[in-house]
Formats: sequence, C-alpha cells, structure tokens
Amino acid sequence: MKIEANNVDEYIQNAPEERHEVLTHLRDVILKNLPKGFKEELNYGMPGYIVPHSIYSAGYHCNPKLPLPFMNFASQKNFIAFYHMGIYADAELLGWFQKEYKKEVPTKLDMGKSCIRFKNVNNIPFDLIGQLVSKMSVEDWINLYEKQIKR
Repeated sequence: MKIEANNVDEYIQNAPEERHEVLTHLRDVILKNLPKGFKEELNYGMPGYIVPHSIYSAGYHCNPKLPLPFMNFASQKNFIAFYHMGIYADAELLGWFQKEYKKEVPTKLDMGKSCIRFKNVNNIPFDLIGQLVSKMSVEDWINLYEKQIKR
C-alpha cells in the first residue's frame, strides 16, 4: 500500500482513517523513546528514523546519498509494519525481543529479518516497542552497522 505524503504528518493523515490512531500512538511511542541523534523523516515512502549525514557522513552503503536508516513503520494493506534494523543485525537484541514478545502478546510473532507485522492492531505491544527503540544509541547503531552490515 503506497501512501502519498511529503512528511510524516501527511503520511498518517493519508493512511486509512481506521489506522490514524494506532499510527499516531506508534509514532508517539517511538519519539518518546528515541535516543538523541536519530532524526524522523519520510524515508522509503514511510515514516523513518535515520542517522543524518551530519552524524554519519558516509550514509547508507547501498546509496551513500541517503542517510543511514534505522527504523521505519508503515501501514500496509493487511497489517501495520514496524522495521528495526537493530534486531536484524544484533542476535542478542533479537533474542531479547522475541522472549519479551512471548510474555506480552498472545499471538505468534510474525516477523521477517527486520520487519514485525501486526495484523491485529490490538496486539501491538507499544511498551515493548518503546523499550526496543530505547536500547540502541546512534553510536551503537553505527558501530553495529559497520561491523555486521557494511562490508
């Protein structure tokens, strides 16, 4: 599902009306817990949280003109997606998240490499997402990115 928008506010406003509240809540949780240095912007056609070039001038290895991505969320056709590159690159962080998820959510974790899919918006563990967001600083992400992903 492509949502036409020029910024994050427009993205949420242009999403299906029944998703406005959950997307706004997810954004608020992220912003409340986001470590200093990350910047919110529309990124890859969805709300994203990046390391700006002013902090990491090398940018994203696939396209150095782009800032280094870290997290995104999106309203897809059949689910809300939350992307976190830290759980893709850090097995310990992934293990922690999977363990805590089982404690908080009655349904099975639906996850790809960095994408967590929430088909039922009532099962989004906002507090757990807030904890996850807060666990990795900009410096931690850059170090992990250079060690695990950028080659």
